[in-house]
Amino acid sequence: MTVYVPEEFAPDEADVLRRYFTNLDAPVFALVNLPEVVKGALFARYSRSAKSLRRLFLDEFVGELDIEGDQTIDATVGLDRAEALYERIFVEYGDDSVAQLGGVHLACEQASNLLTKVLEWGRLMSYLEQSTRYIAYDARLGGRYRFHRDPDVLASRHGTRYVGDMDRMFDAYSAAVEGVTEHVRATIVRHADDSEFVYRQATRAKALDATRGILPAASLSNVGIYGTGQGFEALLLRMRAHPLPEARTYADLMLTELRKVIPSFLRRVDLPERGGRWSDYLASTRDETGAVVEQLFGGMPVEPAPSVTLVDWDPDAEDKLLAAICYAHSSLPESQLLERVRHLGADERVSLLRAYVGERENRRHKPGRAFERVDYRFDVLSDYGAFRDLQRHRLLTIEWQRLTPNHGYVRPDLVDEAGLRGVFDEAMQRSAELHDQLLGDFPHQASYAVAMAYRLRYVMQFNAREAIHLLELRSSPQGHPAYRRVALEMHAQIAERAGHRAIAAAMSHMTVDAPELERLESERRAEARRQPTRDAT
Repeated sequence: MTVYVPEEFAPDEADVLRRYFTNLDAPVFALVNLPEVVKGALFARYSRSAKSLRRLFLDEFVGELDIEGDQTIDATVGLDRAEALYERIFVEYGDDSVAQLGGVHLACEQASNLLTKVLEWGRLMSYLEQSTRYIAYDARLGGRYRFHRDPDVLASRHGTRYVGDMDRMFDAYSAAVEGVTEHVRATIVRHADDSEFVYRQATRAKALDATRGILPAASLSNVGIYGTGQGFEALLLRMRAHPLPEARTYADLMLTELRKVIPSFLRRVDLPERGGRWSDYLASTRDETGAVVEQLFGGMPVEPAPSVTLVDWDPDAEDKLLAAICYAHSSLPESQLLERVRHLGADERVSLLRAYVGERENRRHKPGRAFERVDYRFDVLSDYGAFRDLQRHRLLTIEWQRLTPNHGYVRPDLVDEAGLRGVFDEAMQRSAELHDQLLGDFPHQASYAVAMAYRLRYVMQFNAREAIHLLELRSSPQGHPAYRRVALEMHAQIAERAGHRAIAAAMSHMTVDAPELERLESERRAEARRQPTRDAT
């Protein structure tokens, strides 16, 4: 069983929570009997709070709700009621598509940063994950640092060293956060128009950004998930086949809670002849493919490569884009349109693309699906922290390699400037040595030891429409410097390496210049929204 810290609630708090949460004593639970807007707002707040979801609900939400009418509800024993309702619908209509119509808000707490990437795999689900730039991870949970303690590792000959080295890494993180915060506040002057609160929030966020690389992948996070029954079924089947024991344990916890809400939609997950065979298929193909790849390429040295490489693109992409733009406005077949646009003059091509893209007043104004006709594939080598943020874009195709210390690490300049290079490098060495110590006995759990500053190789493939969203968002001033560099390099290679300058130009809300305080404008806007509205006089 996964080792986690249970919450404690006063009797009157528990009485309220039972109406809206499917359990009060496990790290996985579903939200029920609440308006959708409340569940959405609760999850939105969740990502920037150090509190658990149930505690957040009690402290910040329940006072705004009328809960008197729900006194007879006990969501923790709601299985029979849900079963009767969904069984009737499922049996009556008997189609898998029915499982797309029942959604659940599910909280997965105290999940490692390896597990969060497993949870966030599905494209047709929505996620909010606890942020490392708003919450200092040296806050203790149940009197101990917040990292995953794998039961098998703890019970092994490595257990004492695992806990000791993890504690020392968190000690280093805590010292670095304070040291970098002091340095930032000593070197960046507060603007006269900024409140002390805005300044302190922005400078703290900059320090947390610079030091998060010390955190190991075992660091615990909270993830809020909204998905349909069909989406959860696919997720659970993958998790039950996953080689990481934590993933399989959480799959069981999730299945228990989901069956309290949408039981019939998940009937097949653990049936041996249905979901069992499906999970076995996923596990066997993964293991067999891995064995063949190791046999063919296991001894090859890793050649040096740029951190971002555009490895595949279509040389005819802009012609195909123009044909796709014309298609919905024409009665011609695509082949004829494609032949015609190849003979358009430069001015005609520009006018057509300009009309389709239009005047984009902000980055949320995006051109239509014609841009989905063009694809790009990038091979990326970045620190694990940047990968965590880029991985959550659901419309792209992403595959990643196992997290190890073998590709080296990235140390932010700000850490050097604050005089904390030695603290940082010592934590990296401790991380690598613990990984290597665990690797022989625990090849999958060894990645828990790897600090987020270590680099991971992954491939990202997406169409030009997703590129507009991804690259403009991730180059924005409030973005983390690690993934801003990736986004800017991708944009440059689309323009220069692929030669798709017109497509790159359509991304008119790229931010090239790095701000001094990445979160400053965001904090200013947040404070303005908090100010009471005053009538004009």
